[in-house]
Amino acid sequence: MSCCDNEERHKHRNLTEEKDLLKRLNRIEGQVRGIKAMVEDERYCVDILNQVSAIQAALNSFSRVLLSNHIKTCVLDEIEAGNGEETVEELCKTIQKLMK
Repeated sequence: MSCCDNEERHKHRNLTEEKDLLKRLNRIEGQVRGIKAMVEDERYCVDILNQVSAIQAALNSFSRVLLSNHIKTCVLDEIEAGNGEETVEELCKTIQKLMK
């Protein structure tokens, strides 16, 4: 059985991977709340934009980690199961979306 159930599209992550992803998301969530407070406090635009840039970098980092894990687990499993062509096509489309 592959790591990804194609009918329901679920991914069963190990505890370490899940904790890392959630830690990253919690940090990003805190940064977004911080920006909201900055807007409410009428902070200077450039200061807010610098924080937005930090969030974008954190999201990009999150995406790289998730994509790497996806390739090493789901994609590899699907290729080994004989579903390589459609799996690689899906991966290419996903990478194209991330690079917009």
